[in-house]
Amino acid sequence: MNVNDLVKKILEGDARTLARVMSILENEDPGAEEILERLSSHIGRAYRIGITGPPGAGKSTLSGKLAEQLRADGKRVGIIAVDPTSPFSGGALLGDRIRMSHLSSDSGVFMRSMATRGSTGGLSIKAEECGDVLDAAGFDVVIFETVGVGQNELDVIQVADTVVVVLVPESGDGIQTMKAGLMEIGDIFLINKSDREGAESLKKELVQMLQMKKSGKEIPVITTIASQGVGIPEAYQAIVNHRNIIEKSGELHTRRINRFRQRIRNIVLRWFEKEFWNEHRQSWLDQHLQEIATNHISPYKIAHQLINAYRKEQK
Repeated sequence: MNVNDLVKKILEGDARTLARVMSILENEDPGAEEILERLSSHIGRAYRIGITGPPGAGKSTLSGKLAEQLRADGKRVGIIAVDPTSPFSGGALLGDRIRMSHLSSDSGVFMRSMATRGSTGGLSIKAEECGDVLDAAGFDVVIFETVGVGQNELDVIQVADTVVVVLVPESGDGIQTMKAGLMEIGDIFLINKSDREGAESLKKELVQMLQMKKSGKEIPVITTIASQGVGIPEAYQAIVNHRNIIEKSGELHTRRINRFRQRIRNIVLRWFEKEFWNEHRQSWLDQHLQEIATNHISPYKIAHQLINAYRKEQK
């Protein structure tokens, strides 16, 4: 298919074309940028939910249960599950997709596993682009589930309208170290696997900590047992309530403007990185690495040499 046909099929919501186009975007194949440009006027209707938290918190199970709630409410749901990158193939390890396989027969749900591909913030750079494709295809809600790398996975705030942080009772011991990370980005906190010891004490600690932020907003802290469906209706309602609040206050528009700003910055940075690291500069660096290491030359000095050489080329 050419780009016209691909775009047409996406707007019709064709599942096979969605999968094909997402592969084109991930691989940066010819036509990827043109497809996104053609779809841009059809983007902005889907509500985006980020599910984040440390590994083993049950994010995949929660994502699946929330998708079921959304489907019961008549919503079409897209799920972008960002899995660890395979060290052999560079692809996603597909763990999340396996755990949500019960949704695969529902035509109103589209799931895509993606690899982090070196992203340290828990989300692949391409995840938001695939979210745009789902948005253009008419999905009402897009759920982004992060890879689960603890307090570093802050990329989710750049792609989601509502950020849900998932913790488990065992998170209590490390809650103080999360204050500058996950604790700062959550709109809703879920304590999953709350049938384990320590769930109530963690909830009290979280509530106290969130009150100390004095943000003027009441941030819900909800206990869940996702595997049994316990607390899922309450979690879903908290998301609906948060959406209503930020839509009425205008904060949703502000969040999306900030998201566009960051995305444009990322596109520019990626372009310059590709432009800078051409074959000549990469080869020069490789040739001098041994000398740099042996003579203890400052990496800053080498970096400045490369940058100055680039600037001269541009004149």
